[in-house]
Amino acid sequence: MAELAEATKRSAPPRAKRPWPSEVNVLVGLVVIIAVFEALGWLLIHQSFILNPARIQIVILQVSIVGIIAIGVTQVIITGGIDLSSGSVVGATAMIAMSFAQVSTYTRAVYPALTDLPVIVPVAVALACGLLAGFINGGIIAYTKIPPFIATLGMMVSARGVADWYTKGMPISFPTDSFAAIAVGIRPIIIFVVVAALFQVLLSYTLYGRRTYAIGSNESAARVSGINVERHLVLVYTMAGLLSGLAAIVLSSRNLTAQAGMGFGYELDAIAMAVIGGTSLYGGRGSVIGTALGMLIFGVIISGFTFLRIDAFYQEMIKGVIIVGAVVQDVYRQRRRGRG
Repeated sequence: MAELAEATKRSAPPRAKRPWPSEVNVLVGLVVIIAVFEALGWLLIHQSFILNPARIQIVILQVSIVGIIAIGVTQVIITGGIDLSSGSVVGATAMIAMSFAQVSTYTRAVYPALTDLPVIVPVAVALACGLLAGFINGGIIAYTKIPPFIATLGMMVSARGVADWYTKGMPISFPTDSFAAIAVGIRPIIIFVVVAALFQVLLSYTLYGRRTYAIGSNESAARVSGINVERHLVLVYTMAGLLSGLAAIVLSSRNLTAQAGMGFGYELDAIAMAVIGGTSLYGGRGSVIGTALGMLIFGVIISGFTFLRIDAFYQEMIKGVIIVGAVVQDVYRQRRRGRG
């Protein structure tokens, strides 16, 4: 009997190895990129890239605000959608919120009778504006069946128009001390970490997350299982809009001003962070942890280019190549998954 059991054990097919989580691959990529910049730093300019805490802090600060947007965009992409409006929503929301955060000593306030307001007022206004934009996006996409690309493209144009129209293109400045304190120091990083932790839990351990992944994996099956797809899509896009409003608060507070052009291009950076972090443009796959790692990769690359004194124009070109490369990798990954 022992010999028979041993023979059976030897003849049994080997267990399939469980693939590494995609986040591990992203983390490895981040380490490799840092190592490359470190080597180039010593080789070309005889300086260390990573042995500088101030540089690391600047890197994370630069991308943490876009990272907040990317968390919302990640959820949208997991459902199989896209959001091109987040950057413009940031611009419009920042303008509106800052107009309720001005001090009374500024003689050219947008609303002279509404100055020196408690900080909760501009914060609430910003979150409400972002929530409204996301709700409109979700409602149009869910109930008119317009492709998310078209619906959010329309919101992108409209929100940018609102930002330009609100004060005829004039910047809004002179916020109260309490509003300016929101993003002082490393607080943008703290806000990002809190938001990332919250939505990682929501996506991983709650009904909200299970429904989000189910819709992105197979919308028809999600309907059959009893999920109200339309209502959930509205909720996901509303969450994304809410996070754009939060990003507008942090951005305008950090800059101590709001301008109509704020947030320009943020939507593409946010999408890139999500895709680099392993979120599939086909839907059904992705995580906040992966997006956070993608955000760090994005920040390290930008900081590394600056560190090596690469011209800003070349930086934009290389950034475009990185975005396309991430999408190509996602397509290859999906084809390999399909063959498997």
